Amino acid sequence: MKKEDIDYSVYLVTDRRNKTDEEFLNIIEEAIKGGTTIVQLREKTASTKEFYELALKVKEITSKYDVPLLINDRIDIALAVDSEGVHIGQDDMPAVVAREIIGKEKILGVSASTVEEAKKAETDSADYIGSGAVFPTATKDDADSVSKEELKEIVDSIDIPVVAIGGITIENANTLKGSGIAGFSVVSAIMSAEDPKESSQKLREIYFS
Repeated sequence: MKKEDIDYSVYLVTDRRNKTDEEFLNIIEEAIKGGTTIVQLREKTASTKEFYELALKVKEITSKYDVPLLINDRIDIALAVDSEGVHIGQDDMPAVVAREIIGKEKILGVSASTVEEAKKAETDSADYIGSGAVFPTATKDDADSVSKEELKEIVDSIDIPVVAIGGITIENANTLKGSGIAGFSVVSAIMSAEDPKESSQKLREIYFS
């Protein structure tokens, strides 16, 4: 899959809390069946060995459905499992250095909550921006807040895709229409859903409606 052909419309960021590995992997697979187009594996507390072994299992699923897998923060894990790319935050390794390490072919995503951060990320060869939190979120305590107006400013300031993240649900996703975003990045809306497949379908329907 060429980087310019990547569909960011339903972007799943994982959260493994209170789930067995079997439950966790099943949610990811069901979400993909429902229309999730890209998966970011985020593990803040796992050991390197645990993260690596889990990433291999997730990669097996995403490869089966030809969905890109991105690893959050950990470039070493991304390279070790040959994921399609990596997503880094403002406090992680500088994007320009990350690009040197992962090479030109892999996807590089960068979190940005201001126009300045977004422009710098684009200059540093990011392929897309994750911007938020657009709504209050319980999954990231230190998330910056980004209004719909600020989100649109970020989208308009750069030429690479911008994915909105932070507290997005099936109930509020529609309010982001018109902002020019490339997709909805969600955690709880899918990971905590009774039916991850159906939630993915609904998010996809909202985005393309």
